[in-house]
Amino acid sequence: MSQDFTIYNTLSRKKETFKPITPGYVGMYVCGPTVYGEAHLGHARPAITFDLLFRYLKHLGYKVRYVRNITDVGHLVDDADEGEDKIEKKARLEQLEPMEIVQQYTVGYHKNMEQLNTLPPSIEPRATGHIMEQIDAVKRIVEQGYGYEAEGSVYFDVEKYAKDHDYGKLSGRKLEDMLENTRELEGQSEKKSSADFALWKKADHTHLMRWEAPWSDGVPGWHMECTAMSTKYLGETFDIHGGGADLKFPHHEAEIAQSVGAYGKESVNYWMHNNLITINGQKMGKSLGNFITLNELFSGKHELLEQAYSPMTVRFFILQAHYRSTLDFSNEALQAAQKGFERLIKAIDLLPGLKASDSSTIDVDKLIADTWNAMHDDLNTPVALAHLFEGVKWINAIHDGHHKATQDDLTSLSDFVKQFVFDVLGLTNETEKEQSVGNDKLNEVITLLLNLRSEAKAAKDYATADKIRDQLKEIGVVVKDKKDGFEWEIVE
Repeated sequence: MSQDFTIYNTLSRKKETFKPITPGYVGMYVCGPTVYGEAHLGHARPAITFDLLFRYLKHLGYKVRYVRNITDVGHLVDDADEGEDKIEKKARLEQLEPMEIVQQYTVGYHKNMEQLNTLPPSIEPRATGHIMEQIDAVKRIVEQGYGYEAEGSVYFDVEKYAKDHDYGKLSGRKLEDMLENTRELEGQSEKKSSADFALWKKADHTHLMRWEAPWSDGVPGWHMECTAMSTKYLGETFDIHGGGADLKFPHHEAEIAQSVGAYGKESVNYWMHNNLITINGQKMGKSLGNFITLNELFSGKHELLEQAYSPMTVRFFILQAHYRSTLDFSNEALQAAQKGFERLIKAIDLLPGLKASDSSTIDVDKLIADTWNAMHDDLNTPVALAHLFEGVKWINAIHDGHHKATQDDLTSLSDFVKQFVFDVLGLTNETEKEQSVGNDKLNEVITLLLNLRSEAKAAKDYATADKIRDQLKEIGVVVKDKKDGFEWEIVE
């Protein structure tokens, strides 16, 4: 590599050279889903973004501990500590136990993540499995004077913290503006300030989930789980914390304050945030009718979808944009991604059959260096893919006899493309999978017909040879004659 690996640190608002706390090891925590509904497009982007980072860090030789949580309690329908727990609300609507809701949607989330070919995290802790750690962290914050009890609940004293530290440093918000723009909510008079957030919430008689704590039977605040679980598995300071841009405030801002309040220091060295997905220029939301789950996307069963899109088309679509840029979903964009992905896979399929020459008209070493350098520049996948598709042009040109490459260059090109596409980008050859499942017999039949066509041509029975070619073309099988035989492909 001609440069250091740099990542954009949301906290400093600039790219920084990545230097792990412990040489050779990386601790990474990423906010996972709140499991009260099916995974949707908004879940796909952070999952793929941080899967890419996980893969790339491993490619660079780091031993990575990747922790991604499951939120199964404490996340209220209103982020301002108001309303029902999202999972309890769903459980009441469906007349199920909260843990039934959790299990149902956790299983579904994992299935969708497997379809998108995201690697499982090293550890996947659940909030309900770490109540004691959260209670301990709340105790620490209270002991340090940044938390206070009020009628059985415990709140973080934001104004007191802000006198000693910069509250709002991650999101860029000012406490004065927060206080001006936040009204007191009914039933929240127990707070000292409207900017304070819950560390522990007392459960009333309607709560389905509750735990015993020194202050009351209740539930932890939503922000507390990540502070407790990240430090449990990665230590009181660790390398990377990731999540969607929508979590910068209040969730991640609260995490910074909690870690300082509990441990006397900030836990995270690099904050990374992927940007959001819009749909036809609009923010995704159920009320707008543009809320698309991954299952709907893969099946095509949604009124906004013109067709079904495969998991790898979706993954490729997301990788085409830089993770920090807004990504707009549309049928046209997905269809363009599908064509680009198919072109890439077709080129990879050609690699084993390329013929070596005694010289090269391509610069494979520069292509490889340029691609890795783009990845070193804050995971710049759009630029990296642009270089990769220059390689795709070369592969097609070598196949068609318009470019030449030595055996060493062909080997380097093939090894690089496969490593980058499959191991780092995490794409898979879906066509190869489909063929292995059901297309073997079809391949045999087409090959048999083309062998008969070759025999007809050898016997100068051109009428029969042309008839076989033309009828195959009518059903979508395109035949291309070559000096040493033929090749064919199925086109839609």
